[in-house]
Amino acid sequence: MDNLTITVGDVTRTLPTVRVGNLGRVPLVEFIGDSDLTKAAAQAMLPLVPDGTELLLSVVTNALPLVHELSDRSGLPYVVARKKRRTYMQDPLIQEVPSMTLGVGETLWLDGPHAARLRGKRVAIVQDVVASGGTAQALARLVERSGGQVSGYLAAFKQGETELPLSYLQELPRRL
Repeated sequence: MDNLTITVGDVTRTLPTVRVGNLGRVPLVEFIGDSDLTKAAAQAMLPLVPDGTELLLSVVTNALPLVHELSDRSGLPYVVARKKRRTYMQDPLIQEVPSMTLGVGETLWLDGPHAARLRGKRVAIVQDVVASGGTAQALARLVERSGGQVSGYLAAFKQGETELPLSYLQELPRRL
């Protein structure tokens, strides 16, 4: 199968599939450059934001437009971790991420002033797709190390098995 069709709200997309390591072919969800899908997913995710959440946290990846749109719609501020160190970062927190999907580990960098924004806050972790949950767990560790508390884990799509208490819109097949 070369494609998979999904519908979020009133937006339907035919997702291409790509080969990922030894997982075989998986559907490729892209929020970057797709405002209609991003807006539909953010609107559908609003009820998934746990009560008492004060801040959203994500990674600068495909999830960035999603967390931005969710922030606009919910009124909650957001912070993002990066996958590379930036020269302007001040005392960044560094967290390793074992990645089951990519087959190689990654590193997350959270700028010190951004980490300070998490202190004492209830933080919801927002992702586009959660497969194993490794990135979400690394983000949770950054929240804890910053002095915050994880209020919940949200994703537009779940793809695979995770032990996280994840709230999501739809499940995608693990492989096609």
